[in-house]
Amino acid sequence: MNTKLLMASSAIFMGLMGIALSFMPNEILKIINQAPNTTMALILQLAGALYFGMAMTNWFAKTVLIGGIYSKPLSIGNFAHFFIAGLALIKYSLNSNKPTSYIITLTILYSVFAVLFGYVSFTNPSKKQDNH
Repeated sequence: MNTKLLMASSAIFMGLMGIALSFMPNEILKIINQAPNTTMALILQLAGALYFGMAMTNWFAKTVLIGGIYSKPLSIGNFAHFFIAGLALIKYSLNSNKPTSYIITLTILYSVFAVLFGYVSFTNPSKKQDNH
């Protein structure tokens, strides 16, 4: 599996989420039909900082060998994040009368990243073929 592409795409996704949550918390609250208030805005900004920090970690680790025992904390951390959040989004989508397109999109993205990071975390990285 091309872990460089996986790490870069997850970094871009989380980086965009982090920037949006950090700089547009009130607008995001309005999109999800919540009345903007300072406490919720602060919580979203803190979540944005977490997303951005994780994005930076993934971006700078995109060239590192990942899988099996290699970079285990990095792969397990990403897997846990995407798996737990993916389950929460699936549960919300199933229990919601009419999930928004934003929620459906996030659910799909999180589920795909969870499967990919699960694969990377619990399999050994493939060795490059030597043609000599």
